[in-house]
Amino acid sequence: MNQPLISPEQLQQRLLEEDNIVILDASIEFQIPSESEKIKGQMIPSAIRFDYDKDFCNKHTLLPHMFPSEKHFNTRAREIGINQASTVVVYDNSGTFASPRAWWMFMAMGHNNVYILDGGLPAWIEAGYATETDYRTEVKTGNFEGNIQDNYFVSAHQIESYSTDKSANIVDARSQARFDSEVPEPREGLRSGHIPNSVCLPFAQVLNDGKLRTQQELIEIFSTIEIAPSQPMFFSCGSGVTACIILLAAKLAGYTGEMGVYDGSWTEWGANEKLPIAVTEK
Repeated sequence: MNQPLISPEQLQQRLLEEDNIVILDASIEFQIPSESEKIKGQMIPSAIRFDYDKDFCNKHTLLPHMFPSEKHFNTRAREIGINQASTVVVYDNSGTFASPRAWWMFMAMGHNNVYILDGGLPAWIEAGYATETDYRTEVKTGNFEGNIQDNYFVSAHQIESYSTDKSANIVDARSQARFDSEVPEPREGLRSGHIPNSVCLPFAQVLNDGKLRTQQELIEIFSTIEIAPSQPMFFSCGSGVTACIILLAAKLAGYTGEMGVYDGSWTEWGANEKLPIAVTEK
């Protein structure tokens, strides 16, 4: 896997040298708990909108922003001008919150030439680079042709199996308070608690001022959940967004075992009365 993060300075230099870079604004409209303030009305020059909440998503389920079909992803990617040879750079307008899911989505389609702008739009502006007020809309249709990589996903059935036989680790990116059922879920109709035998690693812990922490800091943070670097890990959260932050952090910390995202996450699990939950004992 390529180094997934790119700095504003590196991106600016590559924009001067290369003509195959596609910049995608993967910001989401809703506010993630613990997310930094969003910068609205500004975007990186030539950026194209990448909306996985309303566009690059499965529109045949009530679950939010679920991964779309292979055909839908490929069609929409081509329509926004992405080619097989494109270098894709994703960012969001509040730091590094929504963009890791966009990065994971391209990786899950087999397109490894994808990077996350470390610190997102705030870091770009802080570095002194220009912004625009409109997205690029005139693009030449691309030839993108990805294939879904099944190992990037894990289903509720698989999670239930791992929870029972403990053959893989389940890491929950929600806050400790939500994990411990000390606060109600932000979405109505969901039970409180967590997946049995899962561990909590709140995504906010791996970030510092909207950027991923250093590798050494991440190694120390992951040591608290006592999972060996080669062991399989599967990540869950509220709805499949911040789980991707923890997966990214695990990669940066040097974890090499099998990793995947439970796309339905607690929105699916907490709503299904047939699935077991655990509540932290006080």
